[in-house]
Amino acid sequence: MPHLRFGTDGVRGVASVDLTKEFVYCLGRALARVLGPDHLYLIARDTRESGYILEGALSTGLHRERALSLTCGVLPTPGLALLAREREAVGVMISASHNPWTDNGVKVFSLGGGKISDEQQSAIEDQLEQLLAEGDVHLDDMAAILNPSYAPGTADRYVAHLVDSLKGRSLSGLKVVVDCGNGAAFELAPFALRGLGCDVTVLNADPNGRNINDGCGSTDPSALARAVVELQADAGLALDGDADRVVMVDASGEVVDGDKMLAVLAFDLDDQGLLAGRGVATTVMANLGLRRAFASRGIELVETPVGDRYVKAAMDERGLVLGGEQSGHVIIGALANTGDGTLTGVSVLDVMKRTGRSLADLASVVVKAPQVLLNVKVANREGLPDAEAFWSTVSAVERGLGDAGRVLVRASGTEPVVRIMVEALEPGVADVRAETLRVALLDALGPLAD
Repeated sequence: MPHLRFGTDGVRGVASVDLTKEFVYCLGRALARVLGPDHLYLIARDTRESGYILEGALSTGLHRERALSLTCGVLPTPGLALLAREREAVGVMISASHNPWTDNGVKVFSLGGGKISDEQQSAIEDQLEQLLAEGDVHLDDMAAILNPSYAPGTADRYVAHLVDSLKGRSLSGLKVVVDCGNGAAFELAPFALRGLGCDVTVLNADPNGRNINDGCGSTDPSALARAVVELQADAGLALDGDADRVVMVDASGEVVDGDKMLAVLAFDLDDQGLLAGRGVATTVMANLGLRRAFASRGIELVETPVGDRYVKAAMDERGLVLGGEQSGHVIIGALANTGDGTLTGVSVLDVMKRTGRSLADLASVVVKAPQVLLNVKVANREGLPDAEAFWSTVSAVERGLGDAGRVLVRASGTEPVVRIMVEALEPGVADVRAETLRVALLDALGPLAD
């Protein structure tokens, strides 16, 4: 039976190959053993073809350990996190986020809607490994999977939360295009935006189980950009498969990513005196342009490893109210415990409406530095920390860039790859410096043989 481990955002794999119903059944049992059988477990899924059977397998595993579970059906990840917080339940989301339909995954929210701890993850993995080794799985007959019990009113509660986030303010007069990515928010995001008064045009809201994230949504906002321009809309929102991230498009069709949305929201909170700690948590991938924009306002950028769980941990530790990632995961601490694409879009639209400024104008505070990212396949990834000649080259490149650029080098946790990222304000410089580092890295660690 396959053996997967938790990454920065749950367990993911190819559905029915890595993430089988037997695996998810055992994962349900492991969750109940570690987190306790006496809590309510709420289950939700996105629109992938494999979601329904995995939902049943998970419910069956929880039931085997005498844990009560209810399913919310198709619901965005942030909607599940909200319900877990309000009902003091454990939330289990079946989704592979922005991945193609062939993949699926499981991510877990602890009681109160937060991320489970590293210690809990390790304990769940240990129990899962034990259960898989025992092989006590009887799901050959599909009838063995229980029909899960449904929790009523979950979609309505999430939509009400989105509408209530503006405390009675309206978005009337704004013309918006929303690309639902054929994912979990295909009904709820347009409904909430219309409830707030927007004139809404909807793209990619006809999921068939296999078209999630397929040339649409946050991973490919090109069709959204064309539609915004053609319809002369004020803005566009592109959601990913489970709607916990968003990228926006301004009226000219330019993409506004997570870095720029963070700046818009941070500056607005700062203007209102609501930016607690005058800091924002974001990852090492944040563009130099965001760093310079924050520095110009005296806002601290609190840097974290890649992954929204680390962003949220930094927010909690420092008492911050805003954090996020370049990819479009944005956490608005006063309203949510996790990234929420629709909520982020609503909040940015609210800034536009209150200030009377266009999205392009608001986002112009961040002038993005050209960024080059290379994934270099190497023979000896483990030797990276001790590659003195390579790190000497890194230091030389950093000195040459000075305050007008930066370098980030990190080994992949799952692939024989070292990632090299170079940013530089001067056009073309990032490409040249990244190539210099690539050659030095291959000299130090050797190329991976085909």
